[in-house]
Amino acid sequence: MRVSIEVNGKTVAQEVPDRTLLVHYLRDTAGLTGTNIGCDTTSCGACTVLLDGESVKSCTVLAAQADGHEVTTVEGLASEDGLHPVQRAFREQHGLQCGFCTPGMMMATVSLLKENPKPTRDEARAALEGNLCRCTGYHNIVSAVIEASGQEVTR
Repeated sequence: MRVSIEVNGKTVAQEVPDRTLLVHYLRDTAGLTGTNIGCDTTSCGACTVLLDGESVKSCTVLAAQADGHEVTTVEGLASEDGLHPVQRAFREQHGLQCGFCTPGMMMATVSLLKENPKPTRDEARAALEGNLCRCTGYHNIVSAVIEASGQEVTR
C-alpha cells in the first residue's frame, strides 16, 4: 500500500506492507532514527511522536493510519534558530543519562506543555508516566519540563 505522511514538514511517500508500524516507517522509510524502538508493546514510550500535534506511541499506530496526516519527530523540533526550548531544557537540566528514552520524553513534554503550559512537578511526573527511563530517577527530567515551561527550577 502507498502511504504518504508529512513528516517534520516534508512529505514522505512510499509503498509499504499493510502492517508496517509508524515507528518502522519513520526509521526505515523516512530515515529518522531519533524515534527509538524500545518495547513494541506501548510500555516504554521511547517511540513517542506527535501525530497531528497529539502525543502517540508510534509502535501502536500503523503507517496506514497516519496516511495523509502530519507527524513530528524529535528531529523536527529544532529550527534554523537553534534548539527547541524543550531540547534546550533537557540539555541544561541534564534530563538524560544514556539518552535512549530522551526523544520520547521530549515529545511527550512538548505535548504536555501544549495542554498545560505551567505544570507543577507532580503534574509533569503524572504526564510522563507512560514514558519509562531505566537510568535516572526522573528528577532532572521533571526539572527539564519545568524549565521548558519558563518556570524557575527549584530543587
